[in-house]
Amino acid sequence: MVNAARVSFNQESEELSDRDVGLIGFLARNRHGSPFEHGYFRFLVKAPIFVVREHHRHRAGHAYNEWSGRYSKLEPEFYVPDYVRTQVGKPGAYSFEPVDEATRERTRRELEETGRRAFEAYERLLEQGVAKEVARGVLPLSTYTKYFWSCNPRSLMHFCGLRNHESAQFEIRQVAAAAESFLERLMPHTHAAFLANCRVAP
Repeated sequence: MVNAARVSFNQESEELSDRDVGLIGFLARNRHGSPFEHGYFRFLVKAPIFVVREHHRHRAGHAYNEWSGRYSKLEPEFYVPDYVRTQVGKPGAYSFEPVDEATRERTRRELEETGRRAFEAYERLLEQGVAKEVARGVLPLSTYTKYFWSCNPRSLMHFCGLRNHESAQFEIRQVAAAAESFLERLMPHTHAAFLANCRVAP
């Protein structure tokens, strides 16, 4: 990213210097975003379908290729939340609070049973010769899928700024927090600039 910025002056750095670290901060602070597009992350993500729908709303600078339920049989794995919550307030201004333990256990049991029954129906349809692309229609949004997700650092920061935030849905926040941990570990100076810039992507 430093060299992407320095090419404007026909200059290049061989190793990251303190001056380069300062440049990263300057670029982020002044919203010079294009140098942050010259990097690459590729993740293999496993998540329930309803989380994938949230994630795939992010399109600029992101690429996705998902496991196809048309071509291969899906697996009987379903998301059952530990954090079962209730929503309080008006649309756009909800707050979420944990439910009582009895409600939590009933909810988890319902989700587990629904997933099991749905997969049994899915297998029955496949046994009758129904195409995979049709039979999968009985499976719930809690079904797990897998996909490759590729993005550049700028797009990753934008995603994390929105989704690793207290107002984001709990489950997509877990994906964003995990992704941000890679940004922090692999590009610590860029991550520090992101934090210093109030978690706003340049």
